[in-house]
Amino acid sequence: MITLLVTLFGAQKQKMDERGASAVEYGLLIAGIAALIVVVVFTLGGTVQGAFTNTNSSITNGSGAGGTGTTTP
Repeated sequence: MITLLVTLFGAQKQKMDERGASAVEYGLLIAGIAALIVVVVFTLGGTVQGAFTNTNSSITNGSGAGGTGTTTP
C-alpha cells in the first residue's frame, strides 16, 4: 500500500514539474513574439506613418486616388 502511495505521489510531483516547465516555455515564446513585434514596429514604423500622413493629406485636400481634387455636385 505504501509503495502505491509513493508511486502516485511521484507521478503527481512529476506532472507538476512538467507544468512548471511548460509555463517557462510559454513565457519564452511570448517574450520572443513581443520582441519580434517591437522590431517590426521600429523597422516599418516610418513607412506606415508616411502612408497614413499621405492618406490624411489627400483626404484633407479633397483629392482621391484618381481624382483631380474637384467634386461635381
